[in-house]
Amino acid sequence: MIFKKRTHNCGELSQTNINENVTLNGWVSKKRDLGGLLFIDIRDRYGITQLKINPDNSSVYEIANRLGQEFVISATGMVMKRESINKNIPTGEIEIDVNEIEILNESDIPPFVIENDVKAADDLRLKYRYLDLRRKNITDNLILRNKVYQVVHRYFEKHGFVEVETPILMKSTPEGARDYLVPSRVHKGKFYALPQSPQIYKQILMVSGLDRYVQICKCFRDEDLRADRQPEFTQIDLEMSFVTQDDVFQILEGMFKEIWREVKDIDLPESFTRLTYDEAIECYGIDKPDLRIKGGLKIVNITDAVRNSEFKVFNDAINSGGTIAGIRLQGSEVSRKIIDSLTDFVKNLGLGGLGYLKFNADGSVQSPLTKFLSTEITESVKQAFSAGNGDTVFILSGVRKKVQSVLGQLRLKLAEIFKLTDESKYEFAWITDFPLFNYDEEEKRFVAEHHVFTMPKDEYLKFLDSRNIEEVESIRANCYDLVLNGHEIISGSIRIHKPDIQKKVFDVIGLTDEEARQKFGFILEAFRYGAPPHGGAAVGFDRIIAILCGLNSITDTIAFPKTLKASSLMDECPSEVSTGQLEELGISIVKKS
Repeated sequence: MIFKKRTHNCGELSQTNINENVTLNGWVSKKRDLGGLLFIDIRDRYGITQLKINPDNSSVYEIANRLGQEFVISATGMVMKRESINKNIPTGEIEIDVNEIEILNESDIPPFVIENDVKAADDLRLKYRYLDLRRKNITDNLILRNKVYQVVHRYFEKHGFVEVETPILMKSTPEGARDYLVPSRVHKGKFYALPQSPQIYKQILMVSGLDRYVQICKCFRDEDLRADRQPEFTQIDLEMSFVTQDDVFQILEGMFKEIWREVKDIDLPESFTRLTYDEAIECYGIDKPDLRIKGGLKIVNITDAVRNSEFKVFNDAINSGGTIAGIRLQGSEVSRKIIDSLTDFVKNLGLGGLGYLKFNADGSVQSPLTKFLSTEITESVKQAFSAGNGDTVFILSGVRKKVQSVLGQLRLKLAEIFKLTDESKYEFAWITDFPLFNYDEEEKRFVAEHHVFTMPKDEYLKFLDSRNIEEVESIRANCYDLVLNGHEIISGSIRIHKPDIQKKVFDVIGLTDEEARQKFGFILEAFRYGAPPHGGAAVGFDRIIAILCGLNSITDTIAFPKTLKASSLMDECPSEVSTGQLEELGISIVKKS
């Protein structure tokens, strides 16, 4: 098929092109009939340009009259100054006076109008994703994603990293999320797994002497989905030999500074905030705190301040080894209705009730608690929070971990209600020194908090031989996350490279030598031949793009995402396969009654 090739795209013409003869190719976005004159908006991924068709040109007018939404056309004509300027689009000062038009392809009536403020349900958009991708805001997300790709490639090349592809078909090493399994036709009854991450391979690359590895890779996890989780996702994966935690931080901070400079024209701080895991939990109740909240809304422990009160709830918590803590809300009007809703919020999270003290502007204190708290204790609480007149303090009591966790959620709820989050900010924070192990009460054993190859901090190595639960729980690891605006975007650690330490970690989690050999035999074998000290991180690429695009979900940063049920509505996968295919693999489907 021969057609006129475009001389320009639909987003670049301006007054400097007036009186030029041009050809545009694209899709019909809108058609309007104004007293015989036809106006057509032609669209491609670069933008929209208005076409004007005069009824005096009967052959062109006849074709233009037949056009429907999403027809693919080629239009040629003279660039003219537009009478009514549209300031909402870059090409709004000009239009094309069309003298030739050709229909390159017709379109059925689309199932929804293709516009930025789309009214269609998410399922309909995903079923017709190829139409959804024509919307400018989705296209812009993918273009931004591409730009970040290029920045990342250039950055790591500049710093001496080698991009290495690791296998997509690998051995199943279940630890954490469920693997996606792939049956082998050649080795019947055996399975590959899709990688949850290239963790083991990148450590083996360090043993191989490739001391600076990076890869933008696909990872797969068969787990329940939510807004920021997909069954297949992208991460920037890196590993470095002969490094400390600070070396890893320096490389990654440099990467983010370059991305933000090139994509957002923003200069990030020279170094990012650092908090230990214990500090994050103590101050914010969560290991991924959002530091954009005005006033901080930090958690304050007031157990000592209320120790001698007459309030039974506080006394019961103290006598059982619990905690009393709270958050100060500065200078906002807190109504009874808000307090009731916050009380319900706290109860739904598993705590019995929410206490509060309102320090009024006239110096009086308003609260049901005042009948149980002396003036001295109330003043002591006020001082503990550095509260002023007009502030409100919210208080919880109970088991320490539960109180901190619920206060962490309450902090975010208060920020939402009173609009305290500065949406213009990008607040990065390293969270360091995570626990190495977590005790699973159901299984009555320790599990790795991060993964089994994470190096304990030197001062805690002595506790690897302990069988005291508190001592083992106290072990802190050379493990770190990077949090951005309350989202975890990086997880990483310095790895174990010494076989004797690795064996002790396996012993703590109850992994026998035989089980370790079956799951991780090939990496343990590699470690026998001189593993260097090494560490690295995995960067959540999709989440970074979502934050740069100002989105809460990663869905619209991915060209072809899955639904929350891990299905693709467009190509109808997962799907059934033929009996012949199953027989080749030695598989039969057993339906549960």
